[in-house]
Amino acid sequence: MKYYIVLAFAFLTLTSCNKQKIAFVDNGKVINEIQEKKDLEAKYKIKEDAFNAKADGLDEQIKLEVKEFQAKVESMSPANQEKNYQVLVQKKQTQDQQLQFEKQQITQEFRKDVDSVIVRVKTYVKEYGKNNGYTYILGTSEVASTVLYGAEENDLTQTVIAALDKEYKK
Repeated sequence: MKYYIVLAFAFLTLTSCNKQKIAFVDNGKVINEIQEKKDLEAKYKIKEDAFNAKADGLDEQIKLEVKEFQAKVESMSPANQEKNYQVLVQKKQTQDQQLQFEKQQITQEFRKDVDSVIVRVKTYVKEYGKNNGYTYILGTSEVASTVLYGAEENDLTQTVIAALDKEYKK
């Protein structure tokens, strides 16, 4: 019986000596501060600006056609007025639908690229944890604050940002 008590005590002593290595990462900060995400935002800003310029140009073109229509409307028959008005309305609706479709494509493409960045960050943090002997690496952000307090030395946010930027530049 004493043997079992000593064995249990030894087991408890050994298991209590195993310290768990725990750290945390501010997910939002990592995602928003890594160079890859900044470059992605710059790329899509250029696409968005080009899209907006195209949309503005098409809108100006329609406005010009409306002014021309208004200038000629007095000399048209009521049937011709209605026909030309319907053509302009149809043209504007088609243009709006096309622009909405293009805007959705740009947005979906951006989200897909951001999701890929997020997956890479998660994969990197997981591998970093395995390679550096961490039992847990917790994630936190402004939106979902899962870590209410963590000692500064357990915050891997800047370490992860620096490593991801270094890897990205390769």
